[in-house]
Amino acid sequence: MAFAVDINLQRLLVTSCSPAVVFSLLADVPRSAAHFPRVDRLVDLGGKAYRWEMEKIGIGGYTLQQTVYACQYREDATTGQVVWTPVEGVGNAAVEGEWIVAPNENGSTVRLNTRGRLMVDFPAFLQFALVPLVQMEFTGMVDRYIDNIEKTLSTL
Repeated sequence: MAFAVDINLQRLLVTSCSPAVVFSLLADVPRSAAHFPRVDRLVDLGGKAYRWEMEKIGIGGYTLQQTVYACQYREDATTGQVVWTPVEGVGNAAVEGEWIVAPNENGSTVRLNTRGRLMVDFPAFLQFALVPLVQMEFTGMVDRYIDNIEKTLSTL
């Protein structure tokens, strides 16, 4: 029987890039997604909706099923927000969140807030052991994503 793994992350990035430069990177979903590790395919569903198909992730001696989800994106340059919400009925996960880009005295402050729920297709008795490992893997991918975004911004 499958079980759910919930993930809730907040991250902060400070960069010398202007808010306009940062926003243009983050609002361009394919360009931003190219910085996220382990993306097998990003499929444009039209209307600013994208399906994320992740590489299969192995944890210990186990290989988890491929994580697939879709999000609808909207951006507002005046508020510096890029927001994504789940597209219902697609895949085995639901992810939502937002980027908030704000000016600071030396460039920009960027906040990432994201929440997700992944349905893991393993017996429930493994839940106790696997939940922290899945959360750690996802957290690591988000941290690498932030690092990759930061490296790109440092060259702009």
